[in-house]
Amino acid sequence: MKRILLLSSFAVLILSACQKDVAEETTPPPGTGTVSAADKVKDTSLMIAREAYLWYKQIPTSFNPRTYADPNKIMQAIRQYSNEPGFAEPVDRWSFAMLQKDWDNASSGISGDLGIGIFFRSATDLRVTNVEPESVAGKAGVQRTWRITKINGSTDINTSDASINFIVNAIYGGNTATITFLKPDGTSVELTLAPGSYQEQPLVLDTVYKSGGKSIGYLVLNSFLGDQDQIKAGFGNAFNHFTAEGVTDMIVDLRYNGGGYVSLQQELANYLAPNTVSAGTVMYKQTFNDILAQYNSTVNFAKKGTLSPTKIVFIISQNTASASEALINIMKPHLEVKTVGPSASNGKPVGYFDIPVGEWYVFPVSLRLVNSLGQGSYFDGFIPDKQVIDGLDKPWGDLTEDCLASAMKYLTTGAFRFDSRDVERSSPEALNSYNKMQSHKLKVMVEDRVRIPGLN
Repeated sequence: MKRILLLSSFAVLILSACQKDVAEETTPPPGTGTVSAADKVKDTSLMIAREAYLWYKQIPTSFNPRTYADPNKIMQAIRQYSNEPGFAEPVDRWSFAMLQKDWDNASSGISGDLGIGIFFRSATDLRVTNVEPESVAGKAGVQRTWRITKINGSTDINTSDASINFIVNAIYGGNTATITFLKPDGTSVELTLAPGSYQEQPLVLDTVYKSGGKSIGYLVLNSFLGDQDQIKAGFGNAFNHFTAEGVTDMIVDLRYNGGGYVSLQQELANYLAPNTVSAGTVMYKQTFNDILAQYNSTVNFAKKGTLSPTKIVFIISQNTASASEALINIMKPHLEVKTVGPSASNGKPVGYFDIPVGEWYVFPVSLRLVNSLGQGSYFDGFIPDKQVIDGLDKPWGDLTEDCLASAMKYLTTGAFRFDSRDVERSSPEALNSYNKMQSHKLKVMVEDRVRIPGLN
């Protein structure tokens, strides 16, 4: 079976077409000899891109896939042919390929690292952004806000290329790491952490704040990947709580959310939709290239629960991508939506097929998603209505944390907070380190409800 996947801001579909028989797809011209198995996989990867890639017409006929090391390099190479009206540079930054065994783990929310997120608060101040509770770091008691001062004996921690390469390899390279953490109380602890397999727990916090005569719900969601039944149950419990507390406005924190299953994104959208959004109201439309145009589709709202927020403030950052950006985009036509955070979101209004080729899945960007107003060309990301630093020195839910405080100020007074920390912002060096620090992370959106027979 072949699955269409919306990685990085969209829906994923399932293709009811059998995987191409790679051996039959690449018959060598007379006199050229036997084609290797590796070249057959490369040839098939390009052939799929010529059918499914959103900008397939721009791939030159002279493109030779056999000059590249593997399907991932081929997918990266076709990115340069993604010219889009209104943008000076190619817009595709995401087409890729991955070994099937690695993708199967990643898409199910199974990770095998230390279980911490990291980001620079300034050029020399590396902080823990979030911790997975079931990971080795979570079980060792590591917390958001802790500063990393030493890694494997080195205190040379900064935003230089050499330092970032060292940090990423140590934290995410699959090896045991000895890390010294500085806690908020000024004490230090050195921990030796070995990577291990764990199930991600993306629903970090749901709570209610009473302020200015209002009840405001706060939801922190770090991914749309994981155990779908468990996450859906978590949404149900959270929104039952919000309803019981009389919540009228919402803050949805997606600052580290790189996306996931479209079914979970739609579930959350249906809880967030106001009661004025009737069944049958368009949630989003997804479109393919002209070869696959018959599979263009529309998804409608199906309201869940009775909560009817009048305003939503989304907390965003460079990490906000895929399904999380789609959620923001589809909610905008239906109620007042504002965004706060340290920077623009990632900017991925396109999706993919996960198409098996040999031991690989290839992911050429294959479809677009737009909201009910036809809006969806946010390749530059969503610019925050209020730029505020990520309060990495405060734990989740602390009302003095910069992003949360600014969102609360807006919902209770109609104006965003302003104080001296607002003009600090994150240093350019810290923000520019994002791509290298987060390059190991996937931005995905997966759905298995639409079937497209006979794609290949």
